[in-house]
Amino acid sequence: MLHFLRYGVLLSFLFAIISLTVLVFKTFSFGKRPLYAELRDDGKRGVFYALGKGMMPWEKESAVKHLPTFFAGIGYHTGVFSALIYLFLVFFPKQFSPLVLSFFRFLFILGSLCGCALLAKRTISPIMRKISCSDDFAANIFVTLFIITALVQSFKGQFTPFFFGSAILMFLYAPLGKIRHCFFFFYTRILFGLFYGRRGVFPPKKDEV
Repeated sequence: MLHFLRYGVLLSFLFAIISLTVLVFKTFSFGKRPLYAELRDDGKRGVFYALGKGMMPWEKESAVKHLPTFFAGIGYHTGVFSALIYLFLVFFPKQFSPLVLSFFRFLFILGSLCGCALLAKRTISPIMRKISCSDDFAANIFVTLFIITALVQSFKGQFTPFFFGSAILMFLYAPLGKIRHCFFFFYTRILFGLFYGRRGVFPPKKDEV
């Protein structure tokens, strides 16, 4: 059972990486539109802004007006990335020091609570329900389940099939639903920065702020 699930995690992870990479490369098939506007600034400055200061909540109206949701999202993503690191470490068994294990548990608890809170908001809020689709709920459930099972695994101190099973489900679903934004987020931010950086829109000029 253990070896079967280990192979399942590995194969599902490779499936996710290969599928997501193919999806990114498929976007190149749309071609590149010619840019007729006169060059006003360096696109690289726009990329640095988009991946740096531009990600701060005060730079985004949608975030600054919903700070609790913004910080819940930060906690949620921190939890899932920590669970992915923990999965890699558990996949190649090693002993954790009590301090490291406690730190992982804290991040798992934070991520689990934030994930459940975001799912509850999407379920309870009439506005969120109206703009949500089944994929929004499925992605949230799969990822939150993965973090929770990582937490359970950390307390068990021994192999639990649920952790590997939830990882397999998440990896298989990643290219099919909104979880794929983990790949497309950075790709689209770079394109966003290049375009608006070239136009001189980002980073904002001091006299425009």
